[in-house]
Amino acid sequence: MMRQFTKTRYFFRMNITMDVIYPTTFFVLAACIFSVALLYSSVGHGGASGYIAVMALFSVAPVILKPTALILNIIVSAVATICFARSGHFTWRLFWPFALTSVPASFFGGCINLPPYFYRPLVGIILLLSAYYLFFRKQQHQSDIAMRQPELVMALFIGCFLGFLSGLTGVGGGIFLSPLLLMMNWGKAREVAAVSALFIMVNSAAGLAGHISSIQSLPPFVPYLAMAAVLGGVAGSLLGSRHLPTTIIVKALSAVLTIAGLKLILI
Repeated sequence: MMRQFTKTRYFFRMNITMDVIYPTTFFVLAACIFSVALLYSSVGHGGASGYIAVMALFSVAPVILKPTALILNIIVSAVATICFARSGHFTWRLFWPFALTSVPASFFGGCINLPPYFYRPLVGIILLLSAYYLFFRKQQHQSDIAMRQPELVMALFIGCFLGFLSGLTGVGGGIFLSPLLLMMNWGKAREVAAVSALFIMVNSAAGLAGHISSIQSLPPFVPYLAMAAVLGGVAGSLLGSRHLPTTIIVKALSAVLTIAGLKLILI
C-alpha cells in the first residue's frame, strides 16, 4: 500500500504542486470522503459535488476529478438506492419519466468539455436559492400535503435538461432533482431521496461512459477512496431511510445544496 502512495504523486498537481502524498494526508482525504458520503447518502445523493470540492482542496489534478467523483457517486448512490428501496420508499412512477430522457442527455453532456466560468456560477446560485427555500419554508406534516403527479411531457423535458447538466458538470443530477420534487410536492422526503438515488446512479454511469477516455488516467488510490465512500454511504443511507425525521432530512438536503452551490461558485 505504501508503494501505491508513492506511485500516485504525479497525479497530485494543480496550480500548487504536491510532489508526494503522505499516508497522513491520504487518510485525511479518505476521512473527508467518508464524511461527504455519509451526509449526502442520508438524503439519497451520491456526493459528487462534495467529492470534487474535497479533492480540489487537496490539489488533486483536474483531469481525474470528474471521473473519480462519478465513480464514487455511482457506488454511494447504489448503496443509497438499495437502502431506501428496501425500506419501501422507492416509487417507480415518479422515477421513470425523469430518467428516460436524462440518461442519453447525460451521456452527451459527459462528452462535452465547456469552459466552466459561465455555467458554474449560475448553477451554484440556483442551488443556493433552493437551499434557502428548503431551509426556511414552513414545515408541514407530510400527511397533510397533497402530493401531485408531474405531467409526463414536463417530466420528460426536465429529465433531459437535468441529465445534460449532470453530464456537463460531473454530478449525478439528483442535486437538481431533489429540491424540485420537494418544492413541487411531487414526492415525500424519503420517497424523493429514493428516487434521486437511482436517478443519480444511472446518470452518473451515463456521464462516465461519455467521459470514458479519462478512466485511463485514474490513479491507484481510487479503490481506497471507494472503500471510504461505501462505509459512509451505508451509514448515511441507513440513517436517512430508517431513523432521521423527515424535517431533518430536508434540513440536511439544504446543507448539501449549500455545499454544492458554494463549491460551484468558489472552486
